[in-house]
This record gives sequence, structure tokens and C-alpha cells, in this order.
Amino acid sequence: MNVAVFGKKVTKQNAPYYLEFLKKLKEFGWNPVFHSELKEKLVKKIGISEQCDEFSSHHDFQTGIDLSFSMGGDGTFIQNVKFVRDSNVPVLGINMGRLGFLSTVPKDAIEKAMNLVQQKKYEHQKRSLIRVETDRNLFGEDNFALNEVTLQKKDNASMIKVHASLAGKYLNSYWADGIILSTPSGSTAYNLSCGGPIVTPGCQVHIITPIAPHNLNMRPMVIPDHMPIKLTIEGRSRSYLISLDGLSHSIKQNEDVTIHKADYMINVIKFEENNFLDTIRNKMFWGTDQRN
Repeated sequence: MNVAVFGKKVTKQNAPYYLEFLKKLKEFGWNPVFHSELKEKLVKKIGISEQCDEFSSHHDFQTGIDLSFSMGGDGTFIQNVKFVRDSNVPVLGINMGRLGFLSTVPKDAIEKAMNLVQQKKYEHQKRSLIRVETDRNLFGEDNFALNEVTLQKKDNASMIKVHASLAGKYLNSYWADGIILSTPSGSTAYNLSCGGPIVTPGCQVHIITPIAPHNLNMRPMVIPDHMPIKLTIEGRSRSYLISLDGLSHSIKQNEDVTIHKADYMINVIKFEENNFLDTIRNKMFWGTDQRN
């Protein structure tokens, strides 16, 4: 079995976990295919062979890759999805970062998780994505996101106005610092910090959340994900910022942004003992009140 391995950092602290991971791969007879930049770091830091297979493009996932490991936090997981795309290759996140809403396997549980994968004791949890269209095709073939798309002010402190329509019908004009359109996966990211709701994976919805709205009656809104959303910015500046999971471009005033649900989903490996509700409860410290 060929397994892709994606990661951003190899440090003195996480190098032992990479060694444990590679030892387990060898034990199972699985062939690692490293991201080219990660491979270069692993060659220097822990001495893997320069002859190891590598990948550098999402085209490499179309054939020959059976599973993808994301070694890092949620940001690393999201970048890994940029390679996986519509290949149907399942992804397992090993959490070497902090929060870990997507990368749910603790680094000290690598062996246990890999044993469960080898025994096929896991499920695929479907995660939806969003696809973005702009007048100038700003993002090219990278016009999708697992978490969210944001439109926000860029060059001055003045608030902006974002006109929103849903399935061709006018919804609202948001006076705010910006607006977030998130997936259920993104509900625990920027959306959460701006007061949006937590949505469990599998819900077929999108979430519209204003960023620092001028009117307090502008509340987050949950909508069906099959309805396209069109957003247009108006304000005092000539350009604004549009971001897809952290990939940002400048966008002009009155330039339309149309958002759809992507035509494919990501398969995230999920173990029976590690579900979304446990993750939320533990990461958000729910139930830590002494009265519980």
C-alpha cells in the first residue's frame, strides 16, 4: 500500500514521532510517498533515504496513493486537502499541533491509530468543501476550501458593506469588518471566534457569519448548502481581501463572488473511540465546571 505523508515541520520535539511512524510503516510493509519539501527535511533531520518516493502535485494523487497521513495541526491538514482534492484518498490527521479539530489522533497514539488502520477498524467521515467563483478567476484551480471563504477590509479601518443574495434572492447587506462563509468543518475555526455556531460534520449546511457587525441584530445564519451564495463588497477602498482557507487575494469593489458546495467531498478517517462530540467536549473544556 502506498501512503502519502504530508507535514510542514521536522523539529527536535517531533522527530521521535516521525521515527515511530516510519518504523510502523516498515513493519506493515507500506510504502511512504513523502511530500517533496517534507522529504528534504526528513533526509537532513533524521536521515531517511533520498531514494524514497515523493509527490509534489495533486495530480500525483489520481493514481497509486491509497491513504494520506497529515503530520501536524489543523492548518497542515487543510494544506494536505489541497493535494487530495477529488481523488477520494482518505486522510488521517496525526496531531502534532495544538487544537486538533481535524487532526484528531494525538502524537502519542500513533502506533494505536496505525494498528486500527491496518486492521481496517475505521470509518470514512465525509467532509464537504466550498467552491468559489470570481469575475477574474482569482484562485484558478485552487478555488476551493475545506473551512471557509472570508471577505474583509484590507487597507483602512472603515467598515465595509457586503451585499449577499441566496439562490438569486436578496438576503441582506452586512455592515461589518467582513463576512465569513464556512462549512461544518470550518464552524470550529474563524466562524467560532466570531460568534458563529458549532455544526457537526455531515450537516448539509453553510454558515454566514459577519465579522464585527455594526448592527447587533446581524446574527450568524445557517443555510442549506445546495443554495449558491453571491457576495459583493462596497466601501471606501479600491480593493479588499478575499481568503480561501488562508490563501488570499485582493478583490475589487463590486466584483462578484459566487460560492457553491463543491462537487466532491473529503474522506476523513474516523475511529469509533474518537468522535466529533468527544473532540469538541475535550478541546472546548466542556464539563470542567466543578458542579459536573
